Amino acid sequence: MSYPEPKYHGDTGEINTVFRAADEAANLVFAKVNGSADYLATGASTGGQFGLYQWNMSANRSGPDPHFHKTISESFYILSGTVSLFNGTKWVDAKQGDFLFVPEGGIHGFRNESGEPASMLLLFAPGAPREGYFEGLATLGDLSEEERRAFFEYHDTYWVD
Repeated sequence: MSYPEPKYHGDTGEINTVFRAADEAANLVFAKVNGSADYLATGASTGGQFGLYQWNMSANRSGPDPHFHKTISESFYILSGTVSLFNGTKWVDAKQGDFLFVPEGGIHGFRNESGEPASMLLLFAPGAPREGYFEGLATLGDLSEEERRAFFEYHDTYWVD
């Protein structure tokens, strides 16, 4: 494997970094389960290269059932607590420092069933606009079955029975 073709062709570098302070307010709060999401690096802010989000879960049970994506990979890195990760064949209790990479088409899911708060990083590559998906989760109950199917398809989420 080699390095990709250069995307920057200058000789002096640029001042173009993006900084997000740890004490900034969460971008999204999930009132129903007392969780939140921090948009650390959106696909828009990385030129579509990746999206990085901190997913903060309260002690309440939460998280999606097994599913897959056709256009993006997803990675999970546990920051604190215990998160149950579905690796395509079974649920595994992941703790601080554990990591799971899911290529395109890989069946996966995650849940907090521990009864304690947990936090993890989610990395999507390339950087799809996942913010619309996260923000739309709160209104799923207001949608018809057809509208829900269209929502999930638009956001590249395919559920496994």
